[in-house]
Amino acid sequence: HNCRQTIFHPMVLNKKHFSKNILEVKVELSLLEKEKEVDLMSPNGKASPFSECRPNGSLGHCSDDDTVTLRSQRKHRDFIEASVCHVRDLENGQMREVDLGTGRALLIKEHGEFLAMGHKCPHYGAPLVKGVLSKGRVRCPWHGACFNITTGDIEDFPGLDSLPTFQVRVEKEKVIIRANKQALQTQRRTKVMSKCSAVINSCNGFSHVLIIGSGPAGLVCAETLRQEGFTDRIVMCTMDKHPPYDRPKLSKSLESTAEQLQMRAAEFFQMHDIEVLLEKEVVSVDVKSKTVLFRDGFKMEFRKLLIATGSRPKPLSYKGKDVGNVFHLRTPEDANSIAALASNKNAVIVGTSFIGMEVAAALTDKAHSVSVIGIEAVPFRKALGEKVGKVLMKLFELNRVKFYMLNEVWEMRGQNGQLKEVVLKSGKVLRADVCVIGIGSGPATAFLKQSGIHMDSKGFIPVNKTMQTNMDGVFAGGDVVTFPLALRSNKKVNIPHWQMAHVHGRVAALSMMGKATDIKAVPYFWTAMFGKSIRYAGYGDGFDDVVIQGDLDELKFVAFYTKSEEVVSVASMNYDPIVSRVAEVFGSGKTIRKRDVETGDMSWLIEKGSQ
Repeated sequence: HNCRQTIFHPMVLNKKHFSKNILEVKVELSLLEKEKEVDLMSPNGKASPFSECRPNGSLGHCSDDDTVTLRSQRKHRDFIEASVCHVRDLENGQMREVDLGTGRALLIKEHGEFLAMGHKCPHYGAPLVKGVLSKGRVRCPWHGACFNITTGDIEDFPGLDSLPTFQVRVEKEKVIIRANKQALQTQRRTKVMSKCSAVINSCNGFSHVLIIGSGPAGLVCAETLRQEGFTDRIVMCTMDKHPPYDRPKLSKSLESTAEQLQMRAAEFFQMHDIEVLLEKEVVSVDVKSKTVLFRDGFKMEFRKLLIATGSRPKPLSYKGKDVGNVFHLRTPEDANSIAALASNKNAVIVGTSFIGMEVAAALTDKAHSVSVIGIEAVPFRKALGEKVGKVLMKLFELNRVKFYMLNEVWEMRGQNGQLKEVVLKSGKVLRADVCVIGIGSGPATAFLKQSGIHMDSKGFIPVNKTMQTNMDGVFAGGDVVTFPLALRSNKKVNIPHWQMAHVHGRVAALSMMGKATDIKAVPYFWTAMFGKSIRYAGYGDGFDDVVIQGDLDELKFVAFYTKSEEVVSVASMNYDPIVSRVAEVFGSGKTIRKRDVETGDMSWLIEKGSQ
């Protein structure tokens, strides 16, 4: 069909009052019209192959069979239409959140064309209208996920799902959106995935793809393989007793259960033929025979292997290792125990890592007292600089957190096997009923020592830009790797961020299928405390100066981290969406100079944006 014009049938309109500036008409198709109407438009207002249809409902070149097929494809009672604005209400490059009556959508105008899609980021529900529209995609203002405005597909992470898109047309200078009601409610879309065509026997010790680790790198790798048409066996094994869950939430929401944190329901893995082996520890890998050995003696052969085992907490040296109620936060059970033991009791946090500080913040409204022990003078100094660290330290102190800085633990003292006191090297004795150790982490790669897979002196696995190790068919991703970062002229770096692990999983999967792609993502990180969030983008390791704009004391600021007169990373608090906007600039390959941010004029970062 060569029809260039998209036509909709006459509708039965509910009578509404119209304002002068914007027409808000809610349209429900009558039952009669539902029977007659044929879906004429593909997503986002482009004419579909079936659009050569006449207004009276008779089809131009479509057969009766085509009509029946189309009717079966669309249950029209599941759709709603609404006229949401005047054609001149939006300029190019602008976004608006619009109400269709049964839900909301994000309306975008780009290059003279209107597009519509889900308005909430599927990751944590951020309002995308407050995000950044750039180069055909919207970047989330909270955690940096990116969505293609034409397809709704997720193009940068975190998160697993894409957005639904809705049909748009202009009629008598009014912009009309036609949307599926269910999609308006869910605000998310899982990409279509292939099924496994291989005969699966769970006792069979062979998998075409074996994934060690169930974090975001492993999960996104498995999902991407299925999305890209991979139909052979996929096995994901993990030492965890739970299927993949949202680990960053553990330190922020200590009472959450594994079920509340799960990234995918159990049925999802069954539906898409992704086998998950729980409480299965790999003790060795033989690359020559392409075999892994599990602690229980079970062996499994593979064709392709992804190593995504994440981090292990760094151990703390102290007297009294047999004392109970001392935790490294690793699992939902750890988090739940910490919350229960701290209730109206005394909690001690050792270490000023992001995880340790998030736990301290989460315990302030539960515990009788919260004490933090750190070896530096100021928390967050290495990552965020002294100025930002000091103002955050003050925020914690205002929330009853007591700091013991430039200090270390000497002994844990117990009574009946349970913690009662933490003794510092300074001699200070702190009352303690529960202690959380968060002094950093290292790569969980000890099991690879005899494998032939190359590791550096710290245990990280160097990979190339396709996530491949030095061994053919063996890939690695997430916290365990050093990888070439485009932002730093392909310098090999380790970035243990949740978002970056997602990216690695996708790149590894595409590489396994011979669809190699580069790692283009800009590192994006966040932390949350006392209802406030810090966003961070870029790679600031080794920064030599910090330029602050805004008001640190009011906790409304942007911090630009510079190295040799160039901005290498940015952090903000209460200044959305500036970090997402800077991430877009970084991603475009442009250099931001120190002098650009010293003036205080940030108009170069602010565009027309949203309404």
